[in-house]
Amino acid sequence: MQSMTIEQLRAASNAGSVANVTLKGQDGAFFIHIATRNGSEAVLSKARSIEPRRFSNPLVALNVLRDIGIMVGRFDASAYDPTDNKPDAGNRGRANATREAHKAAAYNQWLTAEIQASIDDPRPSILHDEVMAEMNADIATLQNKERA
Repeated sequence: MQSMTIEQLRAASNAGSVANVTLKGQDGAFFIHIATRNGSEAVLSKARSIEPRRFSNPLVALNVLRDIGIMVGRFDASAYDPTDNKPDAGNRGRANATREAHKAAAYNQWLTAEIQASIDDPRPSILHDEVMAEMNADIATLQNKERA
């Protein structure tokens, strides 16, 4: 069986060469099987490989199909076993990467707001040397208190 990426499926669907799709459950996951008008069959694959794309949640697969523009299809859960859901390392890695990207975006948003607040502050700026001299004096005072 051939493989087809989301972009290839989108192009085939837009060209009218997709006869039907079947959301097929197998073991603990769902796969999208594609039948083309010329009689060939394919399975939806990951973006950069020929490995079939696994969906642990059929709603995610349905949303992918809907986003492509495929609104009608078949469903086959005869070989689906929800107890056989194996964790997919790629999905865990993607979830961690997404989580880290959200943290980074939140930090960037906070930092941008802090910088803008500093720029908008109407008080006069203080020279770096003056701030450092004041901080060094405060540190020396604290160190003298600790020694006493």
